[in-house]
This record gives sequence, structure tokens and C-alpha cells, in this order.
Amino acid sequence: MAAIDAHPDLAMNETSLWRLLREDVACVFDRDPAARNVLDVLTCYPGIHALVVHRLSNAMWRRGLHWPARFLSYLARALTNIDIHPGATIGRRFFIDHGAGVVIGETAEIGDDVTLYHGVTLGGTSWTKGKRHPTLGDGVLVGSGAKILGPITVGAQCRVGANSVVTKDVPEGMTVVGIPGRVVRPDTQRRLAAHGIDLDHHLMPDPVGKAIACLIDHINRIEARLEAHAAAEATRPAPPLGGIRLDDLPLDGIVCRSCGNLCDQDTCGKHDTPHTGARADHYVI
Repeated sequence: MAAIDAHPDLAMNETSLWRLLREDVACVFDRDPAARNVLDVLTCYPGIHALVVHRLSNAMWRRGLHWPARFLSYLARALTNIDIHPGATIGRRFFIDHGAGVVIGETAEIGDDVTLYHGVTLGGTSWTKGKRHPTLGDGVLVGSGAKILGPITVGAQCRVGANSVVTKDVPEGMTVVGIPGRVVRPDTQRRLAAHGIDLDHHLMPDPVGKAIACLIDHINRIEARLEAHAAAEATRPAPPLGGIRLDDLPLDGIVCRSCGNLCDQDTCGKHDTPHTGARADHYVI
């Protein structure tokens, strides 16, 4: 997060600010295959427009010009539908794809090479002054509609799945999905493209779906064993009844001639044997 620490100087220096803006435009071509040329990016990408205005309003905010900075960010929000507080700290090569509905709070800190998709909120959970918004490390990718709330830290190279709600710290290199956010995949199981940017945010594991699938598989195995057991019991020859009363025996191992299953129902046997009183439709295995 060295870029964050250097931002006060960068924001005050026009040459450095110009270099930041050039990097912001150039990184679009690495992360959006729809980008055709520089003119296309400068004129048709609201994320770039919002970021350009933020670089300017952030410089004003750091100089103590709070009202002009807020008014400039308000105009940018009206134009782009992206709300970035001028006090937010944003690193190099930051990219907001599509951009609609993105909200970034005053005390949010964003590292280098971070990508946000539309509908992302970096919000607070408290009305108190001070640090109340999240910190994103370098290379973080946040899917559309995700909410990262509170003064938490999302480590470098993390991925946050679409529509996730993250309220706790996330270690570096992990993937977070769900409500509330759950860590499900380390970086060793991911494919990183050039420059370390991971665009496979659609390949999110589903821990709930995986648990249900495991339960279904377990039930299928139990049913298969029961069917095999019942089939084996049904094919075993029946010993002679002799003078044994079946009603005096345990129910385990009684097979019904009528229904072919393990059965203890009186309705399945219609006649009793004259001497034993046992049900004629049942025999002992």
C-alpha cells in the first residue's frame, strides 16, 4: 500500500497528477476488451470521468478547500452516477467498469490496480468520526453489487464475489462470497492474468450449493445400500415355518410375500395358518 502513503505528495504535484491520469486511462485496455482506443475511453467511460474529477477534487480536499471539492464531486456524481467522496484515498491504475451505482466513502482507502464493477459500495457502519470505511489492498477485484462495510481491511489480491456483503477482515489472496461474506478459495487455486489482474470473477464457488450437493450424494449412497440390502434379503430362501409363531419373533428380517418389502403390517396378510396362528403372507428370513 505504498501508493496510498505517497498520495498527499502526488495530489499536490501537477506532473504527478497527470501521470496518474495517464495510467488510469491506460489500465482500461488491460481490463476491458471492449475498449477500442483512447478517444473511446476518454469520452464513453463514466468510471474514467468520475476518477478524473476525483483526482482533482481530492487535491482540493487535501488543501483544505472542502466545499469546492464536495461540489465538484457532486457534479461528477450527477454526470456519472458514481459517488466518490473527495476525501477517499485511491491508488494508481484504479478502474471502475460500467460504474453505475458505485459509492466510495470518505475514509475509504484503495490500493493500486484495484477493479470495481457496478453497484459496489465501500460504506461505513457507524456515524462516529474517524476511520469508518474499508481499506482495499493492491490488486483487489470487487464484483458487481458487492458491499464492503466498516473499517475493515481486504488484503491484497483478494476477490469479492458479486452481491457479497463483507463486514470482517479478509486475508491476502483469498476469495470471498455470500451474505455474510465467507472465505472460500485461496490465490493458489486461481488463474491470474498479466499484471496480476484476475478477471474470472464469474467463477465463484458456491459453498451452500456444494454442501447441498454433498448431502444429496450421501443420501443417494444410503438409498443404494438399502436397495442392495433389501434385494439380497428378498432372494434368500425361507426356512420352514414349523411350529414357530412369527408374531413372537423380532420384526427385523420379516419379508412380506405380498409387497416384497420388509413389512410388519397386518393388512398385508389376509389369512392365518390354522395351527400356528402366524400370518400366511409372511415368512422368516
